[in-house]
Amino acid sequence: MAAAAAEQDGAKDTKPKGIYPYGSNHANGSEIMTAISPTQDPTGDDVTVVPGESPSEALTRRRLRRRQLLVFAAAFQVVNAALLLIFAAAGTIPVAIATAFTVGAVIVVGGFWALSEIPATDRWRDRTFAQTYAATTFALLLGFVAIAPQVAVVFLSALFLVAQMAGMRATPRYGFAIWIVITAGVATLYWLGGLSFSVPLGNPLERFGTLLTFSLTLGRIVFIGVFASSMQDALSRRRVELETAYKRIEELSELDELTGSYNRRCIMRMLGDETIRAHRTKSPCSIALIDLDWFKRINDTYGHPTGDEVLRTFSIAVFANIRAIDKFGRYGGEEFLLVLPDTPHDMAVVLLDRLRAIIATLDWSAFSEGLIVTISAGVATMEPDESPDALLARADAALYAAKAGGRNLIASA
Repeated sequence: MAAAAAEQDGAKDTKPKGIYPYGSNHANGSEIMTAISPTQDPTGDDVTVVPGESPSEALTRRRLRRRQLLVFAAAFQVVNAALLLIFAAAGTIPVAIATAFTVGAVIVVGGFWALSEIPATDRWRDRTFAQTYAATTFALLLGFVAIAPQVAVVFLSALFLVAQMAGMRATPRYGFAIWIVITAGVATLYWLGGLSFSVPLGNPLERFGTLLTFSLTLGRIVFIGVFASSMQDALSRRRVELETAYKRIEELSELDELTGSYNRRCIMRMLGDETIRAHRTKSPCSIALIDLDWFKRINDTYGHPTGDEVLRTFSIAVFANIRAIDKFGRYGGEEFLLVLPDTPHDMAVVLLDRLRAIIATLDWSAFSEGLIVTISAGVATMEPDESPDALLARADAALYAAKAGGRNLIASA
């Protein structure tokens, strides 16, 4: 019936359906665009998209990380090749072995780099290549342990690094499998293959090579730990960003962006909750439908920015003059719903009349010269077993009576 009154006095705007931009006095806050959500990857895998990131950007970010890991792998292999050249210079192994290992490492790293550029590999379960690269490198290293057991210290140290890198993305089950496979492979060579293990210490250059092997192995282990820690920190920061964004979305899903009051969906839910509580406890509960008089005329005469300021200032004034237990929300357009728990009818009328007087005496000319703002309201108090819809209908009828009576009035249902 308030709508009928609006047609009579032309006070309400015509609100077309759709999503209104935030900051418009048409918006009721019920349309929330999700800023962050788990987005389905085109490859069939779930990719968490961070703020402002599209699924394609998420895929690009993942590929860059994969390339970064391959660069680290290549750098580690360069170190291994350099150590072998030192032992070749010391006469421990032929130069051909160092060359063969270098060629093998280039083939492995280059092959995985080529795979990383193929879009189809984004559908692999092991999208970072951690497992497949670990298995391939394990085979390469174990093969050269058999070929050059006199410098097995280089390859065995590299196996520690492979296991550590693979373990960064491993499940407990897969990590246990890595341990078993590497142990079994080494044991097969030394126990069943009859290979002997020795540390090259025959001459100063061999001792230097062996010391450098241990030193660089420790350095790379520390580097992997630092890298893993930085990744963990980045993930923690991203999780905080996501939690903050989700919290903001939850707030927006309950609040009207323009006025800061509850939106229609939220205030209606609260009315339902208060209805149930009032019926259960037999306590009084009153509501008021409040409408800003001639609001369409304010928008047309003074402009929508002024109308926005009127709505915001009105909401602030209401918040400043209600109790903490009261619920205030934007019902639609320039119409608001005030839920007053534990409030008998006469007290609710007194409260609304006080609000009416406060709004009427505010200095609205600060927004625009000659601006005057008043409100009308319909007050209704819940009856036994009355539904929220029935209560709202009575408050709406009272609001219609207040507007028909000349506005700037409070009417009782």
